[in-house]
Amino acid sequence: MQRFLIVNPRAGTDSPSSEELIDAARARGISVHVLEEADDLPNVARAADADVLGMAGGDGSLAAVANVAVEQHVAFVCIPFGTRNHFARDVGLDRDDPIGALAAFDEGEERRVDVARANDRLFLNNVSLGIYARLVHRREHHRRRRDALARLRALALTVQDRGRQQHFTIDGEHVRAQLVLVANNSYTFDLFSLGERERLDEGKLHLYIPHGLRRVTWEERSCTELEIEATQPRLRTAVDGEPEELHAPIRFRIEPRGLRLLVPPAPEPE
Repeated sequence: MQRFLIVNPRAGTDSPSSEELIDAARARGISVHVLEEADDLPNVARAADADVLGMAGGDGSLAAVANVAVEQHVAFVCIPFGTRNHFARDVGLDRDDPIGALAAFDEGEERRVDVARANDRLFLNNVSLGIYARLVHRREHHRRRRDALARLRALALTVQDRGRQQHFTIDGEHVRAQLVLVANNSYTFDLFSLGERERLDEGKLHLYIPHGLRRVTWEERSCTELEIEATQPRLRTAVDGEPEELHAPIRFRIEPRGLRLLVPPAPEPE
């Protein structure tokens, strides 16, 4: 069985180092590709011709490789090696133990989990439009200019925008909102803080729209398909936390149990 792991050495994890993770993977007999700046991640994954595809990186990188796993009908392994690792958290992995997650390659238990798409773009967690998407795009703009204060500047600019609402048409209904979020399965929320998902196999998209400033309440609805239109031909979005411009209208759909996910076996009870 061909097992293949792609490692993003520039992901947000400091401990363990990428070298330690790579050595541990190779010691298990796993083929490893260390991602370089010039690499096209989906093409690297497609060329692997593997029975099991793994990705060590953040949520955006995980989604790109998971998409190839779905295309090729092969199993997928998530190695938490990014900054936030929301998908790994919701799967139940220890986000502080990427080396331990390598056990999924050897004795992994298969779980079928949902994936979702915005147009053809696969996402594992969520897609946001409005204030958070603007923050992500501004942060990326400053990062590319190698601005050391990128995150702080982006946050300051977004706070200035806080009272500005954007116009959307959601399934034919006109909506004014600062933020629209479409999620793969249901999240818990605390004000603007994104919580966890109890399930990844519900087979539902969840739409969230906050109302109010001081006392925020969340409008929520669930569905299997959704369309969002706006006045612009392209919409700035944050897809699994990564900046992306998508053609409008954006058509969302859920693919129930579309991903064959391998997870490490549960620890033996003491």
